[in-house]
Amino acid sequence: MTTYFISDLHLGAPDLAASHERERRFLRWLDACVDDMEALYVVGDLFDFWFEYKRAVPRGHVRTLGRLAELHDRGIPVHFFTGNHDLWVFDYLKEEIGAEVYHQPQRFEIQGKKLLVGHGDGLGPGDHGYKFIKKIFTNRFLQWCFARLHPNTGIGMANYFSRSSRAKTGTSDSDFNGLENEWLYQYARDYQKEGEPVDYFIFGHRHLPIIADIPEGGRYYNLGDWLKYFTYGVMHDGQFELKAFEKPLFFVGSEISQKE
Repeated sequence: MTTYFISDLHLGAPDLAASHERERRFLRWLDACVDDMEALYVVGDLFDFWFEYKRAVPRGHVRTLGRLAELHDRGIPVHFFTGNHDLWVFDYLKEEIGAEVYHQPQRFEIQGKKLLVGHGDGLGPGDHGYKFIKKIFTNRFLQWCFARLHPNTGIGMANYFSRSSRAKTGTSDSDFNGLENEWLYQYARDYQKEGEPVDYFIFGHRHLPIIADIPEGGRYYNLGDWLKYFTYGVMHDGQFELKAFEKPLFFVGSEISQKE
């Protein structure tokens, strides 16, 4: 049996047509993997925006939600990590499709290996502006205030700011400038020095498929995204690797050569 990892699909972005095309590709991937799937880990930013009101959730994504529920009904565990775009997932996915929902990185032992899995936003040195904003977004009182807005207003505002941020940053936030500038890689190194070491660090968020050995032990993987790379992680017999779906494989990292 095989455990699969995927992140950063950003369903809903940048428009309905592009999102539907990406969603159908994701479902084709699930169909190709389901026969030997032991578990599925969705490692953040499945949705470009998500906020759960008490009696309403954002419209759309019905194909994906239905398929994830089907996996759970077949006895395949679905582990869902919130990302910086869908950090307002609360209990809906657990109650509706049976997913286990995590808001922080979690340790797992899978196939005899120790893993630390998380989306990765706000970890490591730097990115102080986002860390401050995340404290605001995760404040329970401010979440309560936002929930008082009508969904048409609240979701409309959030989608506007998401598009504005994407237009401003473009692809600059996913440029690779060496491992010394990769905050998640630095976080993994510090974790190995100070915490209980793991074999594999599995993160998303960077929108880059990265593999890098850690001098202190273990290996760092970034899952890439489904906006450009269509990459995902596979763990079989205790070995982890990155693959790409319906597209040539491309890696970033100092320890491996790039492949087109």
